[in-house]
Amino acid sequence: MKQVSEADLDLLADETRAIAFLATIMPDGTPQVTPVWFNTDGEHILINSAKGRVKDRNMRRYPHVALALMAMDDPYRYVQIRGKVVEISEVNAAEHIHTLSLKYRGRRFDIPAGQTRVIYKIKPI
Repeated sequence: MKQVSEADLDLLADETRAIAFLATIMPDGTPQVTPVWFNTDGEHILINSAKGRVKDRNMRRYPHVALALMAMDDPYRYVQIRGKVVEISEVNAAEHIHTLSLKYRGRRFDIPAGQTRVIYKIKPI
């Protein structure tokens, strides 16, 4: 990803548990920020959420987002990425949240009954 320097590429690695702070835009134009788990497919940042949450509604309405990826061991080491949500999908989203939960918590995610998980594919711009 061209917005990330060679020195900070490790923040994107599956072995690294960097936290992403996702900024979306509310209907009134104000920003909304949420810490989220993430991984990448090499070209996109992938995040996962439950359908119907504020960030879900915001990204469906206005797909431009910003992310700050912060190193867990040094909060002053971070990378900023601006991007656009280019795909929203429920396909394999339950498996994806389990993958993220294993990365960040070491165990599968407990998906509440009736909750629909969604993957957001963010292309850096």
